[in-house]
Amino acid sequence: MQLIGMLDSPYVRRAAITLRLLGLPFEHRPISVFREYDEFAAINPVVRAPSLVCDDGEVLMDSTLIIEHAERIAAPGASLVPRGAREAQHDLGLTGLALAACEKAVQIVYETTLRPAEKQHAWWLDRVRGQLGAALATLEAELARAPLGAGRETITQAGVTVAVVWEFTQAMLADTVAASAHPALVAHGAAAEALPEFRSLPSR
Repeated sequence: MQLIGMLDSPYVRRAAITLRLLGLPFEHRPISVFREYDEFAAINPVVRAPSLVCDDGEVLMDSTLIIEHAERIAAPGASLVPRGAREAQHDLGLTGLALAACEKAVQIVYETTLRPAEKQHAWWLDRVRGQLGAALATLEAELARAPLGAGRETITQAGVTVAVVWEFTQAMLADTVAASAHPALVAHGAAAEALPEFRSLPSR
C-alpha cells in the first residue's frame, strides 16, 4: 500500500500513525497537494490527502475511511477500537470532537494564509475560532475527567486523533490555542508523541 500526502496534514498523519499502530506495512509518499499538484492528480484526480493506494491499485481517500479499511484488514486482535459497545461509542464521540477541532483549525489556517488579508471575513473567523475553542474545551474537560490511554497497548483511535490534532493546533495556531488552558490535552499529547509510531512520523 502507498499512503499519499504530507505529514504536516493532521489527516495524513492520523492515517499514517494508525496504519503503523495496526502493524500494516505501507510506503509513505510525501506528495504535496499544493507544490506537486500534477503529480498528486496522476494518482488521484480529486487531489485529496490522504489518499491510500491499495495493493490492487484501488484508491481510497478520507482519513476516516482509510482507517476503517485498515481496521478491516489488520491482523486479528489488532485494533484501535475499544471492545465494549459503550466504550467504543465514547471513543467515537471523542474522535468526532477532535475531528471537529481539526476541521476548524484547518479552516483558520487556510483563511489566514491563503486568502489576502483584505478579503478575510472577520465575522466568519470569529465564528470558526469559537467552534474550535468549544471543541477543545469539551475535549479538555473529558480528558480531565477520564484521561485517554496513550501507551502502545492502551491507545485507541480517539487517543491517536486527539494527540495528532492537538499537535497540529500547537504547530499552527499556538497564538490562538493556549496550551496553558489545556493541561490534560498537553499531557496526553506529550505521552502519545513519545510512542515510536508517532516519533517515526513527525509532522515537522
